[in-house]
Amino acid sequence: MKKLLSILLAGSLALSLAACSSGAGESSSSEAPASSEQSASSEAAPSEETGSEALTAIRVGASPTPHAEILREADKELQKQGYKLDIVEFTDYVQPNLALDSGDLDANFFQHGPYLDNFNTENNTKLVSVGTVHYEPLGVYAGKTKSLEELPDGAAIAVPNDTTNEARALLLLQDQGLLTLREGVGITATKADIESNPKNLKITEIAAEQLARSLQDVDLAVINGNYAILGGLKVADALAQEEKDSLAAETYANVLAVREGDEGREDIKALFEALKSEPVKAFIAEKYEGSVVAVD
Repeated sequence: MKKLLSILLAGSLALSLAACSSGAGESSSSEAPASSEQSASSEAAPSEETGSEALTAIRVGASPTPHAEILREADKELQKQGYKLDIVEFTDYVQPNLALDSGDLDANFFQHGPYLDNFNTENNTKLVSVGTVHYEPLGVYAGKTKSLEELPDGAAIAVPNDTTNEARALLLLQDQGLLTLREGVGITATKADIESNPKNLKITEIAAEQLARSLQDVDLAVINGNYAILGGLKVADALAQEEKDSLAAETYANVLAVREGDEGREDIKALFEALKSEPVKAFIAEKYEGSVVAVD
């Protein structure tokens, strides 16, 4: 009898330990930290089930602000269609296109059309726009000099160093009467195309993501909308900005990009529709107060 009791107790203890081990393993797995590249994925929608089928993940690369924030809002609409987003955040303008081209991403959302076209030309990639989502006005922000009227001769002005955004910055400076560009250069302009510079302005090319941090070192800086937001700036702080009904607004609207041939995928079409939905447009208007503007 004692021997039988001992066997039963041992069996009970073994089952108890096995259950504890299984529970601990599941908890550890679900709480494991994401890699640095996938840090944003932890904020994407968790795996759920719609009816009897699990949601299908779409892996999208994005700048943290405002693109990843907009994607998280779009994810709420997308889940109604049977999909969920796996958002990977990038802090530069090169890696998200390389990751998309290599197949590590299904799409990306961070750039405007001219930048995408220029990237394809320079890198022999075949990435295409699904369509435009929003526009971020480029602004002139005060550094050492607090107004355009006070700008001294020889003042230092920082502009983005990538080809398309530098041209955009120079066109905005031209609109303010600070310089004149060679006729016809348009969105291909560089500082070599400056024809008239009455104040002998020193145009300094700096990586777009560094411009907000460089304000203290220059008189003025022309900054992309998303990096202005990250730097704690608002469109209301700008001394001048591109107007929402301008040619720049039409030309430089941000796009959802995919590899050529993927434009017709059902998941990509669903993602684009979610980004263009009325709830997402309302979110953009309320959150960014003019620093980001949804396009029709």
